[in-house]
Amino acid sequence: MSNPSENDQDAFANEWSSALAEQEKAGPAATPAKAESASHLFPDLSAQATAEAREGRGSDIEMLMDIPVQITVELGRTRIPIKHILQLAQGSVIELDALAGEPMDVLVNGCLIAQGEVVVVNEKFGIRLTDIVTPSERMRRLNRL
Repeated sequence: MSNPSENDQDAFANEWSSALAEQEKAGPAATPAKAESASHLFPDLSAQATAEAREGRGSDIEMLMDIPVQITVELGRTRIPIKHILQLAQGSVIELDALAGEPMDVLVNGCLIAQGEVVVVNEKFGIRLTDIVTPSERMRRLNRL
């Protein structure tokens, strides 16, 4: 059984897939006609963006830098019946599907962005990133879902 965030990701991936399929069916000839018809509605911002870049203002990405996100480091997963969960006590061991020494997954808002290894620094646990997932790889993973 999948959790709600996986269902949301599946729905999102399906929406993108269907939109891309529609765009491919329309062909390249349909896109310029739409752009021409919309050009009188929206001003050309390319000159403004170039001027802002020269002045050092950059884009609006700076507005996003302070938005908090949830980061999760996943050691592994398992499925067990509720009756076994009710029997757990202090000192119980739950076997996970990951092997010792395997890279840990780093997720941001439920989306895999990196892998790394567990480290201990000043008696605190941390993770040293060993592999960053590229945006193209993230899209491939979404398409596989």
